Amino acid sequence: MKEFDLTLSDLGSLFPESFTEEQKARAKTIFLKHLANSMHRFYRGKMMTVPKAGLYGFNWFNVWYTPGVSSVSTSIRDDADAAYELTNKGNLIGVVSDSTRVLGDGDCTPPGGLGVMEGKAFLMKYLGGVDAVALCINNRDSEGKPDPDRIIDFVKMVEPSFGGINLEDISQPNCYKVLDALREQCDIPVWHDDAQGTGCVTLAGLLGALEVVGKKLPDVRIVFDGAGASNTTIARLIITAGGDPSKMVMFDSRGSLSTDREDIRADRRFYRKWELCEQTNPRKLESHEQALDGADVLIAVSRPGPGLIPGDWIRSMGRDPIVFACANPVPEIYPYEAKEAGAAVVATGRGDFPNQVNNSLGFPGILKGALMVRARKITDSMAVTAARSLAGFAESRGLGPDYIIPTMDEADVFPVEAADVALQAQKDGVARIGKTRDQLLDEARRDITDARSLVQRLMDEGIIMRPPSGLIEEAARTATDSVR
Repeated sequence: MKEFDLTLSDLGSLFPESFTEEQKARAKTIFLKHLANSMHRFYRGKMMTVPKAGLYGFNWFNVWYTPGVSSVSTSIRDDADAAYELTNKGNLIGVVSDSTRVLGDGDCTPPGGLGVMEGKAFLMKYLGGVDAVALCINNRDSEGKPDPDRIIDFVKMVEPSFGGINLEDISQPNCYKVLDALREQCDIPVWHDDAQGTGCVTLAGLLGALEVVGKKLPDVRIVFDGAGASNTTIARLIITAGGDPSKMVMFDSRGSLSTDREDIRADRRFYRKWELCEQTNPRKLESHEQALDGADVLIAVSRPGPGLIPGDWIRSMGRDPIVFACANPVPEIYPYEAKEAGAAVVATGRGDFPNQVNNSLGFPGILKGALMVRARKITDSMAVTAARSLAGFAESRGLGPDYIIPTMDEADVFPVEAADVALQAQKDGVARIGKTRDQLLDEARRDITDARSLVQRLMDEGIIMRPPSGLIEEAARTATDSVR
């Protein structure tokens, strides 16, 4: 399978040497999209359901189903928590979406999000040893508008089947209402990965970057470009972790956030944005140029670039500026341009550049940690703990300008993160059961190792079929022709 071993940092070798850095970056995006479409069509998706119990003879059907299974039903009837011992509930996540904001493509219709939700399930299993099911729902009302209350009702109805819920790709402002309502009304953890996951991993990267440049979180001035669910939650978690809101300025498409923004105050659906209007930008700076003059950090999660962050913005920043350009699939400014403008550390959401800020470092370990202690919710302090766990892991490996956060192929990071989150859940009083750190590490490592081994054995035995040869070359040709 060596011909299918894609190292994203080496993808540039697939394209003509005459291509500029910008052309290679554009070609990589087209290549990955084309290859993804071809591979998904070949496999018809990327998840399947397999039994975890053995069949040792025909009569075992009577054990796994009727009449024997009746005792399982009555046991759970008498003690609801018995479901964690007698079913897969304790290691099962529902990935719920209305597909109204799928990556950078907007509303993709309810089934349009299935590929992303299956992707979440794939990563949960391989990286966290967690089972997951994609649940794309139609919550449109009679006028075709997405109704957040329908998502809330749906999750509450399916809650008995799952140990936790991962919300995904729900548009703003509905995502705020859905998450906040379900966190309070459900007795299982509900996690919004676009918001909390992005916030957690970005905080982890920021902590690493600050160590590299020798600055402290409470001291730095931070500018946020974009005020969607991701960036507003990033700001909230940075404040929770010790960042000073009076040294922060956030911009949306209409300007800076401050108490002068009557449009945000008047629309109660955007209450999370209004909280930041009240907390940040006390000087009521109005322009990016004013806010970035002497600033330490720029965190952009706005819309796909390039060319959205001018080099002059970075040149006006303070000593050793940190730039997070995290729009997907194309960052607001390419890393090489940010470095040329003076950025000391640059992070993006892409794996073909150093310092990938990707939710995949967060949610598999965080959800695994919550499940291992049967947590009732995921608190903000659990998210901050996960960020500090990721940052600490990277620091133990040796931080540098091109390594501020662990990479997805560092398998050891996920059991550590899961154990740290589970311990914090116990401290926060949201865990149903208690376990020691050693117990948590052993359990997480075993489940993750088993998941990876299962995938490898299925590949080795041909149950996961070998893709047709030539798909990579075809995708590379398509990308090259599109960029020329």
